[in-house]
Amino acid sequence: MAAPKSRLGRGLGGLIAAAKPAAPLVPEAAPATAAAPAPATTGAPGYQEILTHLIEPSPYQARREIPADQLNELAESIRAEGLLQPIVVRRQGDRFQLIAGERRWRAFQQLRLKTIPARIVEASNASSAALGLIENLQREGLNAIEEAHGYASLIRDFDLTQDTVSERVGKGRATVANALRLLSLDAELQGFVAKNLLSVGHAKVLLGIEDASQRGLLARRVIEEGLSVRATEKLTESARAAGGTGRTKSRARGLSTKDAATVSGIAQKLTTHLGARVAVLHSAKKGRIVIEYHGNEDLQRLLEKLGVEA
Repeated sequence: MAAPKSRLGRGLGGLIAAAKPAAPLVPEAAPATAAAPAPATTGAPGYQEILTHLIEPSPYQARREIPADQLNELAESIRAEGLLQPIVVRRQGDRFQLIAGERRWRAFQQLRLKTIPARIVEASNASSAALGLIENLQREGLNAIEEAHGYASLIRDFDLTQDTVSERVGKGRATVANALRLLSLDAELQGFVAKNLLSVGHAKVLLGIEDASQRGLLARRVIEEGLSVRATEKLTESARAAGGTGRTKSRARGLSTKDAATVSGIAQKLTTHLGARVAVLHSAKKGRIVIEYHGNEDLQRLLEKLGVEA
């Protein structure tokens, strides 16, 4: 039976194999203690044990954070079974820079192991960034926003086109383009996607709302009510049909700049709390609060939110 084809084209192994192995820089370490994983095989060129403290993280790492529970689980696995796959590094003077395997390296640091099996290759900055991104994609270790930032880094830092990036990482151009669109979301919504509070499907629908404040309002409502992507599509269609920019409104007559800002802040808090646009029309003696809704279902939702029986 034919071997299954890598879902990422050449894959990390293929690209690493194409890189020129570097000559050994430091002598092979002494055999590991019982608590440490077995040394790397000396027969394969480019593999050797290197000192853990001589390794620096990659500046092109797409992963923004490593959950502590995942790191602890990996460390315990390495303690029990050893390291199954060496990390990949390149020389940087008398030190090394990670290309792939940051979680494994950090697990070794956590276990206070002095050396780690590594493959040393010669790679340019662009190749190093691409290899690191591919390794993370193959391991499915990146969330959608981290993946998008990885593609953006290849384009921004190395003057690559979307076509070139898709070829380097083995993804379709449409996949890369759709991922990059997520970066047009404001920081709050990117955070929702990164934490899996919103799916990529939800995010794509919300991108159809041009106004950022209205997008944020709808996103919080989607999360609060657990709306499906289809329900989110209907919600955004209703919002567009209502017209206007979707901005929260407030009007403060005869007030100082500070007091006017306070009124605006109140309007924003009410908008966030109710999941609907709220206008605060305020003067020194009286005012009105206007709450928008779209249809009977939306009105019923607001009444329930306000604790009012219909």
